[in-house]
Amino acid sequence: MRLPDNQKGSLAIVGIGPGSRDQMTARALKVIAGAEIIIGNDTYLDQLEPLLAGKNVIRSSMGKEVERAKTAIKMAQKRRVVMVSGGDAGVYGMAGIVLEVLEHEKIAIPVDIVPGVTAATAAASLVGSPLSGDFAVISLSDLLTPFEVIEKRLEAVFSVGIPVVLYNPRSRGRPHNFSAAVAIARKYLVEHTPVALVRNAFREGEEITITTLGEIEPYCDVVDMHTTVIIGGAESRIWRMGQNVKGIITPRGYHRKYVY
Repeated sequence: MRLPDNQKGSLAIVGIGPGSRDQMTARALKVIAGAEIIIGNDTYLDQLEPLLAGKNVIRSSMGKEVERAKTAIKMAQKRRVVMVSGGDAGVYGMAGIVLEVLEHEKIAIPVDIVPGVTAATAAASLVGSPLSGDFAVISLSDLLTPFEVIEKRLEAVFSVGIPVVLYNPRSRGRPHNFSAAVAIARKYLVEHTPVALVRNAFREGEEITITTLGEIEPYCDVVDMHTTVIIGGAESRIWRMGQNVKGIITPRGYHRKYVY
């Protein structure tokens, strides 16, 4: 249903989480339910299919982010538009691009950024508590960032001993970036540092592997764009129940503030 002619439209940029509707926030579901137009990448729209009935759905694809943002902004001047984004819209998502286009085109419309569960916290929840304190997230995709810059960032975060989450670790177009990141991690961390490989978190085909930095080679070829990698920090350790490996713990009790 269109808004009255004297009423402006609106634009919401909604993070839909890791891919399961169970992991979407109540706010995200409410905003999508109230939208007239839903715009997004095919991959994310397919995940929302049951929520799209009765909506005007505009599908887009990878590499069309700027065009998608311009279309959403144009339509949001009269209609209630939702732009969907995987994970959290503000973490490697569409929020930044949309706000930059809005700023460039000097258009004033109501904008609502709805947070979602990003891959780092989704994957972490499946392997215990590896991100209990300070941590860093680095994308290994060099489509928009030169790999020399990514290497400097990896050196910086691994050198301070905090857990590091790697997004976009390996693809056919960049098969060596993950191995390069592991080599940098090994400069600063011991070989028994725990590593979690979480593929398709909260989606069909979910796979979880817990290993160590010293034993990661056999798994390097199975890491792909659907995998979130968590490399523990200097305080991280393997979490076991009896002889069974359950995941990773990074204690909050650093500096002996907690005594158990």
